[in-house]
Amino acid sequence: MAKVKKQPRPKAQTPKGFRDYFGAEVAQRTAMLSQIAGVYHQYGFDALESAAVETVEALGKFLPDVDRPNEGVFAWEEDNDWLALRYDLTAPLARVYAQHRNDLPNPYRRYAMGPVWRNEKPGPGRFRQFYQCDADTVGASSVAADAEICAMLSDTLEVVGIPRGDYVVRVNNRKVLNGVMEVAGLSGDDKEAERGIVLRAIDKLDRLGTDGVRALLGEGRKDGSGDFTKGAGLNELQINAVMRFANAKSIIQQRLADVAIHEVSLTELPPVASNMALANIVDRPVPLASETLEKLNLFTLSYLKEIIGDSVEGQEGVSELFQIKDLLENQGYGPDRIMIDPSVVRGLGYYTGPVFEAELTFEVLDDKGRPRNFGSVAGGGRYDDLVTRFTGQKVPATGVSIGVDRLLAALHAKGRLDTAAVGPVVVTVMDRDQMAYYQGLVAELRNAGIRAEVYLGNPKNFGNQLKYADNRNSPVAVIAGSDEMANGVVQIKDLVLGAQIAQSATLEEWKDRPSQYEVPRTELVAKVREILAGQAG
Repeated sequence: MAKVKKQPRPKAQTPKGFRDYFGAEVAQRTAMLSQIAGVYHQYGFDALESAAVETVEALGKFLPDVDRPNEGVFAWEEDNDWLALRYDLTAPLARVYAQHRNDLPNPYRRYAMGPVWRNEKPGPGRFRQFYQCDADTVGASSVAADAEICAMLSDTLEVVGIPRGDYVVRVNNRKVLNGVMEVAGLSGDDKEAERGIVLRAIDKLDRLGTDGVRALLGEGRKDGSGDFTKGAGLNELQINAVMRFANAKSIIQQRLADVAIHEVSLTELPPVASNMALANIVDRPVPLASETLEKLNLFTLSYLKEIIGDSVEGQEGVSELFQIKDLLENQGYGPDRIMIDPSVVRGLGYYTGPVFEAELTFEVLDDKGRPRNFGSVAGGGRYDDLVTRFTGQKVPATGVSIGVDRLLAALHAKGRLDTAAVGPVVVTVMDRDQMAYYQGLVAELRNAGIRAEVYLGNPKNFGNQLKYADNRNSPVAVIAGSDEMANGVVQIKDLVLGAQIAQSATLEEWKDRPSQYEVPRTELVAKVREILAGQAG
């Protein structure tokens, strides 16, 4: 008889590009999302939870590759239809609004929080599943809606623990870029594919540099791994027209530097040896005086008017940026918090107007120990054509998406998160036959609002129970054996103080501070509360 081949055991490993989140990480994320939701609620936005699965048709041309609907998303075919895990939270909103628009207020303000999935090549810090936190207004064509999103984003960053001066919300307008495209001869439906490549190329300027972007605008670029990315195929004149926009930030900074050296009104700037040194200072706008930042905004708007020439759409985009600037300044949001910046492009093709990005300006060390700015944690913009795909009618919309994991990493870098989450009070078990008694103790603690659990492992070795409490980062252990039960008392051990005493070089300083107390059974909750309050203080 042939020997039955055993089935191999499955490997206990996380799939490539995914990760697991444990207690403290989940608690920190939940707390941060609660703070963000509070800001959104204050601004009048309502919560929405949409389905995690959408039809590929609903996601449509905004997928990374329209010719391969299962590329870029996790998709499968069912009943002759393609379904996919949601790629972001914006496309589902468009479907929800189109489906329920008769029952929703107009404009409709909503926020959504949850995981999204992207079937893309993973890398360091780049996962295939991650959390997003979105807020959108659908049905408002006024740029006041865009300004409101920017103001709300600024407030959100400050509420979660990013202080003013450590961030800036940068604002641009896609219509300005469309004007540049028109000047470069890239307008029209037949140039849509080239425009998409151009947008993604400009969006990579910080990472690839001028030469890398020029390569992507031309024939293409090969990265360090040997992978080749096909370019937009533009000629030299077209590339130069696009690069005037792509390099706008450095050109504007240089102009401001030239003026600043000669203007008495800007003498508050530190003395510099060259225009380039001043340009580097301007590149980090937060420490500069408000007069200088306001001048930077005006220089930016003037340069954008210059490069869009006679393009009507481009002129409309510059006008909208002026309006957003004035609206925000009237609410107290100056250029130290929200500023005009032509380097903000946003790679997705559905943006139709203002676009914005929140950048954290404080320095962190990269993997090689080099200082760098933390970078972007949120972005968004206006997408007036997205809902139109479902309704056939133009429906204006604008919104922002926060990268939750990125923002949590920023709070860690700033030391704004307690990485050592407090565990539950542990009720130890001295007599397995008295489990009902111990369950009574833990129920009393829970009913009083105190997080608590009964030790459910093997109670034979009491030392292992205290080790378990240490591993759980428990603040207090409750101990009761047969003698305590007979006398109607419990022992309560302050594990935090006990650990401090154990690490102390001398016991003299602790002689008046016992770490374990015997109290009547009726005073269990009161004593535990007292110890917890002392630890918190």
